[in-house]
Order: sequence, then C-alpha cells, then structure tokens
Amino acid sequence: MKAFVIRSYGSPDVLDLADVPTPVPGDDEVLVRVRATSVQPYDWHHMRGEPRLSRLMPGTLGLRRPDIEILGADVAGEVAAVGRDVTGFAVGDGVFALVVGGGFAEYACVKAADLAPLPRALSFEQAAAVPLAAITALLAVRDDGRVRPGQRVLVNGASGGVGTFAVQLAVAMGAEVTGVCSGRNADLVRGLGASEVVDRTSVDVTRAGRAYELVIDAAGGHSAWAFRRILARDGALVVVGGPAGRWVQPAGHAFAALALNPFVSQRMTMTDVAGSRNRRANLLTLTEYLDDGRVVPVIDRSYPFAELPDALRYSEAGRARGKVVVTL
Repeated sequence: MKAFVIRSYGSPDVLDLADVPTPVPGDDEVLVRVRATSVQPYDWHHMRGEPRLSRLMPGTLGLRRPDIEILGADVAGEVAAVGRDVTGFAVGDGVFALVVGGGFAEYACVKAADLAPLPRALSFEQAAAVPLAAITALLAVRDDGRVRPGQRVLVNGASGGVGTFAVQLAVAMGAEVTGVCSGRNADLVRGLGASEVVDRTSVDVTRAGRAYELVIDAAGGHSAWAFRRILARDGALVVVGGPAGRWVQPAGHAFAALALNPFVSQRMTMTDVAGSRNRRANLLTLTEYLDDGRVVPVIDRSYPFAELPDALRYSEAGRARGKVVVTL
C-alpha cells in the first residue's frame, strides 16, 4: 500500500510517499480502507517534534526521531477485513475513528473498540473532519466545561477545527455562545449559532467587560490570568490549544492555567483528548448531533492524497477555517 512515512523530524518535506506492507488486523482489530483523513496541529507537532519539551515526557514523541512512522489521527473509510474476535462490523461497512497514527495511508488497522459506524448524513470526506477535533470539543464543552443550558460561553478560536465544533456543541447543549475570531470569519461563526462574535484583531475580549460562566480557549493569545477578568466567580476556563512554539508552547500555555488553579476561585483545567477513553462512545454521541444537523463539519479545503504535504503546510500556516481534509 501507499503511505506517507516519516523517519525524522522536520518540515512536510520529510514525509516520504512510499510502498509499505499492508497491515494485518489483530484479533480485536479492523482493517480499514482509508477513503479520507485530515491534517491538523496534532500532525504537524508530531512531524516537527515540537514542542521539544514534549520529547522528554511520556507520549508519542521520540527523543531523536518520531515514534510514529505513519501520522494521521483521523480515519474515515470502509472495512476491508476484521479480526477473528470482532463482531458488529463487516467488510464494506462505512466507519470512522480517532487513532494514534496510521491515517496517512491507504489502509489502517483500528481497534474495534475505537471504531464507529459512519454517520448516515456524512460523506467520507466530511466524516474525516470529525474525530480528533470534535471529540476534543465534546470533552471540552461537556466534560471539562460542564456546560449547562442558559450559560454564557466564550469560544476563543471559534473558526478553527476545534472551535467550530465547540461553538455548535455548546449551542446544541443550550448555551449562549460568543465566538472570538478574525473579522473575516465572523459570518461563518454566526452561521454556526454564535449569538455574538468578537473580532480578535480589534478587540481585547478579556477587557470587554462581559462575564462568562465558561471559556473554551482553543487559540491562546491571552493568559489564564487575563481570562479571569471575564470569568464569573464560579466559572471555568478550559484550555484546548495555544500558540505554537519550538520548545514549550502550546504545552506551557496549558500548564500555566493548571498552575493557577489552586489559587483562584474559578476552575482552570485543560482537555486531554490523547488520554481520553470511550472513543467509540464519544463518536456515537457526536453522530447523534451530526445526523440531526445540529452539528456540521466545516471544511476549508480538500486535497488529494498525493498533495498531503501541501495540506500540512496550509494547516500549519494557521489560517484554515474549520478543517483541512485529504481524500484517497
């Protein structure tokens, strides 16, 4: 099979489109013929091995070279084969999943416990935009943010991959949402259900004077201490992302919020999708929102598989509205 293989850290040029053996599913795995995947910060952080501090911590970044040979966390496609202990899936079924790696290939092995049926309302391309970004948003809004109907929620980075899902999920759960994005994306964010949009290029939202019960920070740009100014006394800040950096960021942005938590009345936390479980259950929950139209994937651009490095370059530039997907 064809796959983009990474053997050293660097720019998208280090990805090598090569012929590699097609994986064989284990007893509890499903072999998926990948029809679409997506590119996102998770992928280019692993590609560059940044932040470098993360290479010293337990996880998926090796100290000198990548531990993951084939990147790609989002998979949408068709079942090609099933392990002997797998039930509930048959060859030809449409499926999607969040995986640690392997999406940048024609075939990927996925644990059956992590796999979910393709939402009936979505194409493979649309479904590939969902897993990592939408599960992150779901955990941030529902679990870490503990959103309740009627609450005022601010989503910083509302036009990005996680942000577009966070806006829609918070609205679907009954919140009143304010989105922060650049002015060029204001109409998009309003169309996702935000009742108010703040142009980050002209307004410092942390000094705008309005209080929120929940802030979802998917972009950075303001410290946790600054966000305290607009948090209700019993409010919560959930850090999802932050500014990219070679050595510490965005990890430092999240750690700073966690360090502040014991000393303030508000709750300061972060969303750890990499350590989360129940991936299938979360995908099935998202499927309910997707199939009834309350949540719609936002896709900025779609690239053919051969141009996957160009898709990574575009994603890394940081101007994508929603997700960047790749079709096979």
